[in-house]
Amino acid sequence: MAGERSLTAYIADFIVDTKAGAIPEDVAHLGKRSVLDGIGLALAGAASETGHIIRRYLASLGLAAVPKGSTIIGGNGEALPARFAAFANGVSIHADDYDDTQLAVSKDRVYGLLTHPTAPALPPVLALAERDGRAGREMMIAYQIGVEVESKIAEAILPRHYQHGFHSTATCGAIGAAAGASRLLGLDREQTRRALSLAASQAGGLRENFGTMTKPFHAGRAAESGVVAAELVALGFTASPIALEADRGFFRAAGGGYSAEMIDGKLGNPWTFASPGVSIKPHPSGSLTHPGMHVLLDLIQRHDIRADQVKRVKVGTNHNMPNALIHHEPHTELQAKFSMEFCMAILLIERTAGLAQFTDEVVNRSDVQEMIRRIDFKTHPDAEAAGFDKMTTIIEIELDDGRVVKGVADFGKGSPANPMSDDELQRKFGECARWGGLADAAAQRVIDCVWEIESLQDVREITRLLVRPQSER
Repeated sequence: MAGERSLTAYIADFIVDTKAGAIPEDVAHLGKRSVLDGIGLALAGAASETGHIIRRYLASLGLAAVPKGSTIIGGNGEALPARFAAFANGVSIHADDYDDTQLAVSKDRVYGLLTHPTAPALPPVLALAERDGRAGREMMIAYQIGVEVESKIAEAILPRHYQHGFHSTATCGAIGAAAGASRLLGLDREQTRRALSLAASQAGGLRENFGTMTKPFHAGRAAESGVVAAELVALGFTASPIALEADRGFFRAAGGGYSAEMIDGKLGNPWTFASPGVSIKPHPSGSLTHPGMHVLLDLIQRHDIRADQVKRVKVGTNHNMPNALIHHEPHTELQAKFSMEFCMAILLIERTAGLAQFTDEVVNRSDVQEMIRRIDFKTHPDAEAAGFDKMTTIIEIELDDGRVVKGVADFGKGSPANPMSDDELQRKFGECARWGGLADAAAQRVIDCVWEIESLQDVREITRLLVRPQSER
């Protein structure tokens, strides 16, 4: 068959042939951490206006509940076709921009991060595993494969893809979602190649939409695209067997090409969770804000800085970071997630930045708006020289008594260089679960189930816990 030794064939072989036992223990644990994080974020995101609109939209379609359906996390217990549950849950995981991020390796790979791996990769395999009554072990190997394929494709595509406006979580995420769904549905090699190609033809998403509801829509659509691709191919749908690397394929059309050495022979070698790693966010804002937030919070605590002492704050980064942190005068919580100025201001005022701080009401408070005007966010030559594989951020605080305090960081809390502990992750999950209305007892049961997910005979032991209590519907 044409393209028998193609890149698409190599990826399909990896998806079909990888055994659960091939995943190292540390990688398996890191995967469970991101699954727990993703479930918590889906609960929190379901409570957002974005989540409410998505559920209203699905309700308007007149979809009948199906006997073997899939749960909308944070919903009323609806059992919908897997594609729609994957869509809703992908949107919710990304709704607060609180979800995990993949780090890059090469210095030309923009920002030191390339994609949000879990938002597109988890919802398809969770929805399909629930529908089919699959074991936790089966779901987790499919999830790991989805993350690995998504992340390595994002590593390999030329940086032009992101720099010129594509959102890699949407594009590479659709292909990763198809990888996980294909594995869970047991597609053979040729079917898997076609599913990857069909997903690549659905890949889309523009960074111009950052700071709006369309950004999380990207993740949900990618998750849904993976389910659609795998299910159609399972029914006999055709597609090119080489649509990733072909001259008219994904890499060339969407990025102008790819670096073969970053993916060929590299799937699972090493696993992305092991190296270069995946970051779990401590704040519900764009990852590019996190090194600066980490530095600023440290300076605030070490020097006991009060908001009324601050005359000016200078924030310096490489020139690409302001290209994504585009909202310098935010007036909505979605804009605030992509505003370095807001993230600095809220820490100076409240010394914390969680879900409760990222609301329209807080963003528009007079004290917050006034502090935003004291933040000077520009490029800095030292940050520029550090390379785009880092998110180097230089902070300089000028106080009203004439003192100047400074700090710098390449990455923030939650990165592989400074990871959250399991206890810190569980506290974050608790925050998200409460925000989404889940009772503490149910939240603890979810935590226990995820840590022991390989022993679950049916993932419905988890999904049945992820709906709103009857009294709140």
